[in-house]
Amino acid sequence: MEPLQEQGSDSMAQFRHEWKYEINYSDLLAIRRRLSAVAQVDQYAIDGTYEIRSLYFDNLEDKILREKQDGIGVREKYRIRYYSGNTQAIRLEKKSKRGSLGTKYGAPLSRGEVQAILDGQYAWMAESGRPLVVELYSKILTQSLRPKTIVEYTRQPFTYAPGNVRVTLDYNLRMGLGYSGFLDPDCVTIPARDRPVILEIKWDAYLPTVIEHAVRLPGRASTPFSKYAVCRVYG
Repeated sequence: MEPLQEQGSDSMAQFRHEWKYEINYSDLLAIRRRLSAVAQVDQYAIDGTYEIRSLYFDNLEDKILREKQDGIGVREKYRIRYYSGNTQAIRLEKKSKRGSLGTKYGAPLSRGEVQAILDGQYAWMAESGRPLVVELYSKILTQSLRPKTIVEYTRQPFTYAPGNVRVTLDYNLRMGLGYSGFLDPDCVTIPARDRPVILEIKWDAYLPTVIEHAVRLPGRASTPFSKYAVCRVYG
């Protein structure tokens, strides 16, 4: 799992370079083979992968979705996330974007706090003592953000210390038909369109040549792919 900064001002955040590619399964096999020879598998992965389930926020005007679709260069989104069914370690995350640069903040949430959010009970957030939780509460009040869509998928993560590189291969993308079952391991989800595979590369100041060669896809251009946007097809 990727380390997250605690909440602070964007002006003091460490923004990282981010590239995304929509690839096919043959690409996945080739890139996975090359990365396995030069990079490390993330320490939290079990047999090389883990499952991610996220709950994204938006409002009635689909502010977050529309900013993404319209290509707004500076934007932010909020989500709640846990891994491989472990609801004892849930995180609230805020992702900020500036063009091709991105950063993430995080704060812990208990299962009970997440259930309160699912039930539309938000007042406790103001006194939580966690700046990111308080910030989301302010956006709930001022922008009418609400839980919107469940997104889940399988991730195969690799790391490479020089350049603080992280490469992920995401597949088996699925979406929820609502959000109330977010904490339920048996929540019904359905496959996203075309079952895309997403290659994502993140790094700090420089991308080492060995990793650039390992993830190279001739003739492919990076894409502003959004799992959240794809999973909003049914509402």
